[in-house]
Amino acid sequence: MDTYETPMDPRRLRYFVVAAEEQNFTRAARRLRIAQPPLSSQIKQLEGDLGVKLFERTGRGVRLTEAGRLLLEEARRTFAQLEQTVDLVRQVGDGRIGRLALGFLPSVAHSVLPGVLLKLRERFPNVELSLQEMGPDEVVRKLRDKQIDAGFLYLPVDETGLDVRTVLREPLIVALPDMHPLVAQERVAMRQLADEPFILPPRHQVPACYGYIMEACRRAGFFTKAVQRNVWLMQTIVGLVAGGLGVALVPASLQNLRRTGVVYREIEDLSLAVELGVVWRHDNSSTVLRTFLEALDEITDLGYGGPQTLARTSSTVALERPPGP
Repeated sequence: MDTYETPMDPRRLRYFVVAAEEQNFTRAARRLRIAQPPLSSQIKQLEGDLGVKLFERTGRGVRLTEAGRLLLEEARRTFAQLEQTVDLVRQVGDGRIGRLALGFLPSVAHSVLPGVLLKLRERFPNVELSLQEMGPDEVVRKLRDKQIDAGFLYLPVDETGLDVRTVLREPLIVALPDMHPLVAQERVAMRQLADEPFILPPRHQVPACYGYIMEACRRAGFFTKAVQRNVWLMQTIVGLVAGGLGVALVPASLQNLRRTGVVYREIEDLSLAVELGVVWRHDNSSTVLRTFLEALDEITDLGYGGPQTLARTSSTVALERPPGP
């Protein structure tokens, strides 16, 4: 018996499987949409390559030999594995399998992040998500150093080599100690905060939020009286408000952070929106990142008329860039 040294022809193997399943070359040829003589010829060549007889010819058709039964079992397993491999390759190519590292500000966990993650897990369960909570400057640094693929930041971001997409616009609201006199009002006017002690995020660490707050106060005709400037975590700022140290302007989504001792109130005369965006390196060609951005467009309605806006007022919230740091 000659030793089989050349790769097996997948087409011949497929012909064999169909013939084995039909147990009739005429029906097998019809199913394969070829003539019977070429099918018989291919089966004979396969038997010659393997050096074994695969079929016993009968009056009504054919039946498998012991070697044929073994080959049929292995061939089916081979084709199933091939289909799985092809599907896996397609999923990788489509960005449905892979790894995505995301950096985000802690406050984002109280706005769009939970909904985004839920939808992504539903649509792309085989994408491994690596989530890292960090400050704004660390998000930019890790993007630049290629340690994360994308990050959620308050905009604007002044950094070359980064692409930015807005995912959320929301108004500023005021966080008040629960014993503050202004709690009795449903809405607060900015001018009523002119003499209040403010808890501010640091300008150098959170330039976007700091800029929004300064602009809001400037429009109301006063400068803030800061009692605390070195706290960048919104959760900590709210905690200091609960401790009675002062008031704070925070994004509206912070209302989702329920804190004993703090009451949130809308600001009635402030048409300024905080802008949250997703940021990524311009040179990142990752398919998984592209898929994430496409899904984010759908999730946040970016593809259907613009970013989501969180506002309970009827007035239009127009985005205006805050002054730079």
